[in-house]
Amino acid sequence: MCEAKDEKAGKRSLNFIEEIIETDLKNGLNDGRLQTRFPPEPNGYLHIGHAKAICMDFGIAQKYGGVCNLRFDDTNPQKEDTEYVDAIMEDIKWLGFEWGAVYYASDYFEKLWEFAVKLIKEGKAYIDEQTSEEMAAQKGTPTQAGTESPYRNRPIEESLALFEKMNRGEVAEGSMVLRAKIDMANPNMHFRDPVIYRVINRSHHRTGDKWKAYPMYDFAHGQSDYFEGVTHSICTLEFVPHRPLYDYFIDELKDGQDLGDHRPRQYEFNRLNLTYTVMSKRKLLALVQEGLVDGWDDPRMPTVCGLRRRGYSPEAVRGFIDMIGYTKFDALNDYAMLEAAAREDLNARAQRVSAVLNPVKLIITNYPEGQEEELAAQNNPENPADGEHTVTFSRELWMERDDFMEDAPKKFFRMSPGKEVRLKNAYIVKCTGCNKNAEGEITEILCEYDPESKSGMPGADRKVKGTLHWVSCAHARKAEVRLYDRLFNVENPSADERDFRELLNPESLTVLNNCYVEPFAATFKPGSYLQFQRIGYFTPDKHTTDEHLVFNRTVGLKDAWAKKNK
Repeated sequence: MCEAKDEKAGKRSLNFIEEIIETDLKNGLNDGRLQTRFPPEPNGYLHIGHAKAICMDFGIAQKYGGVCNLRFDDTNPQKEDTEYVDAIMEDIKWLGFEWGAVYYASDYFEKLWEFAVKLIKEGKAYIDEQTSEEMAAQKGTPTQAGTESPYRNRPIEESLALFEKMNRGEVAEGSMVLRAKIDMANPNMHFRDPVIYRVINRSHHRTGDKWKAYPMYDFAHGQSDYFEGVTHSICTLEFVPHRPLYDYFIDELKDGQDLGDHRPRQYEFNRLNLTYTVMSKRKLLALVQEGLVDGWDDPRMPTVCGLRRRGYSPEAVRGFIDMIGYTKFDALNDYAMLEAAAREDLNARAQRVSAVLNPVKLIITNYPEGQEEELAAQNNPENPADGEHTVTFSRELWMERDDFMEDAPKKFFRMSPGKEVRLKNAYIVKCTGCNKNAEGEITEILCEYDPESKSGMPGADRKVKGTLHWVSCAHARKAEVRLYDRLFNVENPSADERDFRELLNPESLTVLNNCYVEPFAATFKPGSYLQFQRIGYFTPDKHTTDEHLVFNRTVGLKDAWAKKNK
């Protein structure tokens, strides 16, 4: 992971988590060992908020010579699936990280069960048969103590027997839970006899039907860290009030053993919130299930696979996360910053190709009919080592309709009657007029070329104020181009009280079916990075075939959204 630069000191400053790590290592905590973990629940696809956590968990271990393990928090079989496990692994690898080992919370179900039984036997846990509404009501408020459950002091043997019944599937879901007996007057409401086990009568994707009683996150998470030897359990700010409970259960689990400096410690950083999108898995799942987007990897989605399909590179995503940094204060990050990171990265790596999205025919009237010539075009002027490819020039070309104005203002430096422009990598041409159909629509633009003005020829460097891209009509490939924009119309849809479906941007996808690209563009596969010259950055979509080319716009060359919404 990268560090923020302190311009005054001329050095790179550490974020606060790195400062903690360096202090802990210096003081010899956990014998100077560093071990982190990334613990996603396999109930959906990872989004860019998870990418921020991945960069922290894996990056911090990488930087300080530690190890980061991948642990799936699979304690809720109602929502989890191996499809999500596979997708999460793929996304982590795409982002450029490798885990030390793979674990599952379900690996520890036996140990967690034994720990829960131990708590019951010690009078520190009990079976509660209240409804969830009754339990919520008797928990009190942050300023008012809760009231004890009528089941709080039930006999230990009775709780043990009912706990067994819960796990045998002999009780209905929601009819009883196991609660830790802690303190119903504690100012931290997480200590007011939290639920630590509940019944879920579903088959688990790894353990099958062995278990019907499943541990809650707060009960499983810290113990899993303890079992694995995690030293730094790094999570987001919403878990700050959970931290004392995290430590409480570890202290109970160690059973009087003095851990000293050898224990996992939880630290929290701000989560990633992005304008014009949502990070709620529930809402993202609804978008997918209701067909409002084209799957989890729809290029408008904030998912890692969506960003990948849209044409973002892992370096661009990591660059954006480095740009926003890690703090203890939540913020709403501008989507334009993500796009800026993409532009900076793609400018250096994207292959340049010519494409015309809104075509009109350009006829060079004094160019010999039937003549063609091969011209050299740089693959990437930012990196000469990428080499060149050839483009075919001919009498009839496709050009962008917006690059022509019949009655142009003075500072219009593209094509208009009587003015000269250069056709990129080719010749200087002078517009002589245009042809129109019966409806007055321009169907052809006419021009003449200067044979002595070919790019690279001696004396051909006379200056003109405009340079236009083009593709040869006889050689161009037809293509579908998908232009993506913000998924939502409002800056912070998560804070809007309206149904999030009402906030969707109807112009978030525009499909252009009458586009042309040069043949070189058709040689690239999904996952490639292209710049359509003078237009923006694009990538072939997964739907592209040799017969039907499809390209997704990653981002424009400039921030058109900000200009449009001024």
